[in-house]
Amino acid sequence: MSNPTPPPLPLVPLPAPSSGPHLRAHAVPWQHALTWYEDALRLFKRRPGIWIGLAFVTLASELALQLLADPWPLLGKVLAPLFACGLLYAAAAADRHAPPRLGYAFSAFRAPPGAIAAIVVASLIAFAAEAFAAWWIADVNLMLGQAGTDELTAPAILGVYAIGVLASLPVAFVPLHVLLEPVAFGDAFLASWNAFVLNTAPLLVYAGLSLVLLAIGFATMGLALLLVLPIWAGSSYAAWKDIFGVGAAPVID
Repeated sequence: MSNPTPPPLPLVPLPAPSSGPHLRAHAVPWQHALTWYEDALRLFKRRPGIWIGLAFVTLASELALQLLADPWPLLGKVLAPLFACGLLYAAAAADRHAPPRLGYAFSAFRAPPGAIAAIVVASLIAFAAEAFAAWWIADVNLMLGQAGTDELTAPAILGVYAIGVLASLPVAFVPLHVLLEPVAFGDAFLASWNAFVLNTAPLLVYAGLSLVLLAIGFATMGLALLLVLPIWAGSSYAAWKDIFGVGAAPVID
């Protein structure tokens, strides 16, 4: 008589780090995912032209590097997330009723080395999942940059990005921790993991809505991404404040 297969171990939060002002995540209802997007739209309404400009810099930086020869496409996976952090700075500024600035696109490059490393590692986790999905689904090598992406069909692209979005959820709050508060590399990842474990349902709803926005971006030949990226950034900022109980907007200047 065979032994029954033991049930899989559930995900559990790890002990919260002791350092840092807002590192203890708490659970929120799944409906809060909708509120995060409402807050993002509220933030976007403050200087939308600057938001779109920051999104343009992010997209242009990655696209330009994707068109170059190796190793620039892979380097784009390191640099583009740092440009994208300008949108997180803009969210914090708008939350304080201060005008976002286009110069925020370069602010993350002046962050401490540990913060830059945390942002890059979190981004590479999502890219590694996307690269594996592209290889598994369509036998495509995303390391080839635009040449590899061109081989993917539209459904395959959505599938690849869906895997990337899901893989990014456990590290979604790492950039916010290291940029907006003095949080160490390991503490940022630990806090973000705990937030994911305690809020799997709202974060999955959030991911589903993000994929809908991504599909709209693709359907408009990428033009809508100039609106999607700011909404993504604003909603992730709102989620971070909600889950970690951040009251006042961080001071970034």
